[in-house]
Amino acid sequence: MVVCGDDALAHRLAAELRDVYGERVTLVVPSAREPHRPRIPPPARALDRATALLGRVSAAVARTSPLPSEAPGDGAEPPEETVRILEAAQPDDVALTEAGIAEAGALALVYDDDELNIHAALRARRLNPRLRLVIRLYNRKLGQHLEELLDQAAAVAALDADGGGDVVDADASTTVLSDADTVAPALVATTVAGTSKVIEADGLLLRAVERPPVPPGRPGDPGLCTLALLPASANDPDQQPSSAGHEEGPMLLPDEAAVTDAAGCGTVVLETVSYTGRPVRPARLRGRGAPLASLFSRRLRWSLAGVVGAVLALAVASWLTTGLDPVHGAYLTLLDLFAINDPALGQPLPRKILQLLSGLTGLLLLPVLVAAAFEGLGTFRSASALRRPPRGLSGHVVLLGLGKVGTRVLARLHEMGIPVVCIEADPEARGIALARRLRVPTVLGDVTQEGVLEAAMIERAASLLALSSADTTNLEAALYARSVTPRLRVTLRLFDDRFATAVYRTLRAAHPRALTRSRSTSFLAAPAFGGAMMGRQILGAIPVERRVLLVARVEVRGNAALEGRTVAEVLRPGRLRVLAVDTSAPDDPEAQAAAAAPPPDTEREPARLVHELGDGYVLRPQDRVLLVATRQGLGDLHARQPRATGAGAGARQG
Repeated sequence: MVVCGDDALAHRLAAELRDVYGERVTLVVPSAREPHRPRIPPPARALDRATALLGRVSAAVARTSPLPSEAPGDGAEPPEETVRILEAAQPDDVALTEAGIAEAGALALVYDDDELNIHAALRARRLNPRLRLVIRLYNRKLGQHLEELLDQAAAVAALDADGGGDVVDADASTTVLSDADTVAPALVATTVAGTSKVIEADGLLLRAVERPPVPPGRPGDPGLCTLALLPASANDPDQQPSSAGHEEGPMLLPDEAAVTDAAGCGTVVLETVSYTGRPVRPARLRGRGAPLASLFSRRLRWSLAGVVGAVLALAVASWLTTGLDPVHGAYLTLLDLFAINDPALGQPLPRKILQLLSGLTGLLLLPVLVAAAFEGLGTFRSASALRRPPRGLSGHVVLLGLGKVGTRVLARLHEMGIPVVCIEADPEARGIALARRLRVPTVLGDVTQEGVLEAAMIERAASLLALSSADTTNLEAALYARSVTPRLRVTLRLFDDRFATAVYRTLRAAHPRALTRSRSTSFLAAPAFGGAMMGRQILGAIPVERRVLLVARVEVRGNAALEGRTVAEVLRPGRLRVLAVDTSAPDDPEAQAAAAAPPPDTEREPARLVHELGDGYVLRPQDRVLLVATRQGLGDLHARQPRATGAGAGARQG
């Protein structure tokens, strides 16, 4: 595996490939001594505030023990003896060749510059057409076109290499990922469930939870499924080995009989992450004609109704007292109302009184019409303006920062129906347009200034997501929010891995009863990039002690182990288990082709879980299955063909 990058994501990805997947890695970086890209210095006015904050955190951390390598957010570099480090200013042909790109199984290009990643991907595809590519890119549409282009180039090269045959190496795939897209599910899961260890798959958010042994006679909750049975010694060294007979290590993917017979064993179960709080009220859908209630206030509508009623009463009185027909009587009343009728000189007394009353009603109508005009204009103006937080809002999420990551997180929170209040200092930020379109309450202002967090109703919020690009701003917002609400759930996005660990430990020590999470983007994004390097099917990995379970998405069509079989027949205890099935693909082949590559912004229906379909569901060719498997189970299900060249490396990856 070859990883090229210029920030912490490259180092974290190399460690992920080495520790989780056991791969040999070559890391290409501009400087091995500087794992993080240079930071933009803060404004001069903020230097004093940042220095004071960092001093407070450093003083607290200095009184703690040294940071362990497995601490959350730790950014320890992979040791040189297990990861080969190559220094190169740019991933040109010379650097890629020296990194062994011709014999590599996969290449990850995770530079912070999209243009640099695209150029390097084109070079790598030319140097090794059978290479699996993983590219970091923010633009979704551009990423989709780039995937199609590079996959087509790999297919053409494979056809030429095979002499015009119809064989295409399945490993030569291109996957474009955005770090903002990959970290958004983890940040949302932190807000909802207090954990960032999640896997996103076909519209589902899944998390693995370790549970202690259940007392005898009390049934345990298996969650979505039981991933592993832990030995009794893992929970209590003095306890006798369990009846499951796996005291030497965890039993992966047990069947129902093994779970039922296991006594005194901890379990690792898989759960779905969902929001169970009060959902956001859907905005009123405006049809072709805007309803009167959305344009004018209730008081104005009642005033207008009163004037109309007075006009009708005057028209009826004119008809009854003067003996004129109703239409002519209403016409005279309107002329008197708008003061364009002749004075009723020489007319009967009732006619004179009605004319005076009509003129008085016309005077009352004028301010009502002016108010209606101003209110209607204000309504149309506010339709394009940002909403203010409503007065009765509570239990919401305060989202600080609407940059690349904040924009993706806002979209996720809105999809799950979670109430959000955004804070952004830049009125031209990337996510302002999305907040305006979704009608999400937004406060424009510097969060470090007094009153901004109060305007977002932080005292009644359920959690704070500080996702701005400045570490000191996120830290200052978290400290102030904790001073207002000590038990507030706080999640900070911090650039530096070690600094994230320091902040996490300090805030946890200062507020032990409150949930605090500090994560860097590289820490959250590395698992998704690592899974993509193992193959387009791999969505993530779930470590269980010293072993690992892989979550994968597999096409049913053409797979003899899946097509035409029931979910129960696919089950292989200890090796393979089906979690969910994506049944959204239509039966019509033409409709399948149209739905094969939906636009990046198209919302997909979440896959249906197995317990919703039943174990007797027969897998159709157009279905896609979401499964969890061991390395051996996944290899048995989808055995790869040996490479034409470099077969040893292909077998090692399979």
